[in-house]
Amino acid sequence: MSAAATTDHARRPAAPVIAGLLLAAGGGRRLGGRPKALLPYRGRPLVENAVRVLREAGCGPLHVVLGASAAEVRERADLTGCVVVDNPDWAEGMGSSLRVGLASLAGTEAHAALVSLVDQPGIGPAAVARVREAYRSPASLVAASYDGERGHPVLFGADRWADIAATATGDKGARVHLTRHAADLMLVECGDIAEAFDIDTPADLARLA
Repeated sequence: MSAAATTDHARRPAAPVIAGLLLAAGGGRRLGGRPKALLPYRGRPLVENAVRVLREAGCGPLHVVLGASAAEVRERADLTGCVVVDNPDWAEGMGSSLRVGLASLAGTEAHAALVSLVDQPGIGPAAVARVREAYRSPASLVAASYDGERGHPVLFGADRWADIAATATGDKGARVHLTRHAADLMLVECGDIAEAFDIDTPADLARLA
């Protein structure tokens, strides 16, 4: 390689680090108290599928927030290569898990966190990658949309983490921040490549077959 080529290579900006943040703490209250992370999916715990999706979409590092039956999830699920953190306050709602997850990313090299939910197996790597590729700066605010309706996954540039953590309470997650900064939000249509259903009730379990 010539000196000029070496210099040109050195000047290229490094690819942004987009961490995958999987919220997998739910206790499955409407499923009779079955932790969502451990629901069977293609012969393995559902949490493994969610991790695979983030990895195949190019996200990394991968941080997983556990809550309900955390010890059992650690024992039964293969979370190799993930930073696994426990949310002792998981019963308070998604907001507490989001705060724990963002805190675990503080001090890392991540430029943004791409947040996904464990109970949405209809969202695969293609949709996640589409949202990840919409990153532009540490101020980025991106969400997948389905027929124009905002959904998951969502991407939060690192400059937004502190405010999101400060306003994430109960089951609202990042909705307060998203509402306040609606003008900044980039929606990425994913309805053509994904289905954004949740596994919330016993009737929904048929979707895991």
